[in-house]
This record gives sequence, structure tokens and C-alpha cells, in this order.
Amino acid sequence: MKVQNITNIEKFFKVIDSCSGKVELVTGEGDRLNLKSKLSQYVSLANIFSNGEIPEMELIAYEKEDIDKLVDFMING
Repeated sequence: MKVQNITNIEKFFKVIDSCSGKVELVTGEGDRLNLKSKLSQYVSLANIFSNGEIPEMELIAYEKEDIDKLVDFMING
């Protein structure tokens, strides 16, 4: 799933942390970073964070309830 215009980075990572399954960030090179890892969160922030928001990124969530949480975050913030 592609997510766009994330302005509340802290809340976004709280949603990621609350997920029960694996959530991965797909890099432009096709690599997958486990976003449940704090180190991967910092690496992803350093690579794609600009001007206080994340313009677009591709995520893979494996559990239905995790997908629902991410979609809810994108709709309701």
C-alpha cells in the first residue's frame, strides 16, 4: 500500500508500533525495512523525511488488522 502526506510522524510510528505483525517499508531499490525496528524507523526517517512530512512511501503489512489500522490513520490522522 502507498501512503502519502504523513505530517504527524510521531503518531505514524505509534500506529506502526501498535501493529501485531510485520510492517515493512519498501525502498526505491526494492529493499524491505522492518518498520517495527527502531533502527529501521530512524534510517527511514533520515532517508525520506523532508520539510516535516513524508510525501510518499510504500508499506507492506501482513495482518488484516494492521492494514486496517494504517488505513484508519491515513483517513483520520
